[in-house]
Amino acid sequence: MQTLQTLDYWAIAIYMALMAGIGLFLGKFVKNIGDYFKGGNAIPWVSGAISNFMTKFSTFMFVAYAGIAYQHGFVALTLIWSTVLPALVGVAIFAKRWRRAGVMTPMELLERRFSPAVRQVFAWGGVGFKILDNMVRLYALGLFVKTAAGISLEQAILGCGIIVAIYTIAGGLWAVVVTDVVQFIILMVATLILVPLTIKAGGGIANLMQTIPQHFDPFNGPKGMPLYLGVYYLMILVKYSGNWTFIQRFYSVRDERASQKQGLLTAVFFFLFPIIFLFPSIAARAILPGLENPEMAYVSVCLKLLPEGIMGLMVAAMFAATMSVLSGEYNVTAGVLTRDIYERVFNAHASGRQMLWVGRIMTLALGAIVTVGALFVGGFGGAFEANKLFTGLFAIPMTLPLILGVVLKRPRPWGALATVVVGMIIGLVLNATPSVSWEMATFIEIVACVAVFLVSGLVPSPDAAYRERVAKFFRRLATPLTEAEKPVEDPVFMRSMSRLYAVALAVTGGLFMAMSGPSLGQISGRFAFGAGLVCLFFSGLLWYLTRAVPPTSLVTTARSLTQDYANQPV
Repeated sequence: MQTLQTLDYWAIAIYMALMAGIGLFLGKFVKNIGDYFKGGNAIPWVSGAISNFMTKFSTFMFVAYAGIAYQHGFVALTLIWSTVLPALVGVAIFAKRWRRAGVMTPMELLERRFSPAVRQVFAWGGVGFKILDNMVRLYALGLFVKTAAGISLEQAILGCGIIVAIYTIAGGLWAVVVTDVVQFIILMVATLILVPLTIKAGGGIANLMQTIPQHFDPFNGPKGMPLYLGVYYLMILVKYSGNWTFIQRFYSVRDERASQKQGLLTAVFFFLFPIIFLFPSIAARAILPGLENPEMAYVSVCLKLLPEGIMGLMVAAMFAATMSVLSGEYNVTAGVLTRDIYERVFNAHASGRQMLWVGRIMTLALGAIVTVGALFVGGFGGAFEANKLFTGLFAIPMTLPLILGVVLKRPRPWGALATVVVGMIIGLVLNATPSVSWEMATFIEIVACVAVFLVSGLVPSPDAAYRERVAKFFRRLATPLTEAEKPVEDPVFMRSMSRLYAVALAVTGGLFMAMSGPSLGQISGRFAFGAGLVCLFFSGLLWYLTRAVPPTSLVTTARSLTQDYANQPV
């Protein structure tokens, strides 16, 4: 099988340097812990939606879901569309609540809603689950790069991990969001080049439908069964609604309306773009029948159809997908370690500068732990099975109290803690019982967790102080933000961010055009060259629009006129 060539490695190296440079540039604008972990509540809703989308689609999409697409076809798309539901539910129920809560980490909300003990249990347990979850993502990336580049899993993980750490440690949430936008462009352009090539290699859509007709059935295979799909959709709804990065994007924008618009645009992205991402893996069944490892379908069809240089850009796009997820996860998890554990337990009087440096150290530590742990994921049966297992065991009991706690007043702190204990025990027992299917085990676990949580609210708490605190909490969630609570714009920062986007687009365009040089005689090379011209056009347009006056809506930053609610005593 073909592997990466010299030009491909140059493409990857330039891309990595671009990501690191963005993070280092943005680091000089991060002045406090609020900027680092929630972008000063000023992330633009369009950028936030792109970031929300990118932080949910890692190389896991191009390994695990690609394997399902290769084996069973469009049912992989049916599965991935489960992500649309949490975005819509977020718009309808959670968006305004999260933004009004005024928190810096999701765990802060648990203390205000329940108790300090609940906050600590969920913080420590949640960090553990995040580490496991991100190990799966790095493992999937390692598989992809190992196949494409012919290097070891350890080398692939180490190279990617270092770059993610550099720009996340330096620039915080702003670096995460800005690099997500740039990586989104690279990923979309590279994938759009591959789609027409797979259609041509497969003899056209009509021929593909004749060759592999069952692959165009959205309910084909065992994962297309109604019970499986129903439980999977329910699991993803629970997991995403309580996902820390998902929540972080909702409270990092200017106000409630921006939060809801971000959720709607995220849902659109979740619905449309997976079609483009998964089609090459579906077509691969006709182009490359009999692959030994279905999870290598996407990278295999890339290696077959993409010429030197363009393949390097595709691998860079895979890096982009996973690095977006990891950078977002590292930032929000480091926020919990810093704000909810270090400050609350070890150093309640830490200065703002101390907290900022602790946040960066925590980010580095997380990257190191996840990198080592990723080497052992293969023992769980592959990326998709490992992710499914970890979600069932840990994500469900850890997230249900978090999402139900902002809509239900009566459940009490002991109910939140009992949900975690009971849920994990039930999950472990059922998943260890061979006669119980995964879908039945997961469904029973969800029902049990919800029941335990609701039972805790049957009898009101006798603690008057607790009842008043909960009442105050829900009044806060029901009260619209005032203008004084919304951030104000810094024109200098906005101009710098717009120019940064322009430079990043120019580098991206130049990269696509340069890499297409040796293959201009092929259709893939011409596609890449045209994509580069488009990027350069928009780069020049953006630079022109910001040459004289500050932009009005591309990027904003916050310098609050009043003390942020998140810094008030709990």
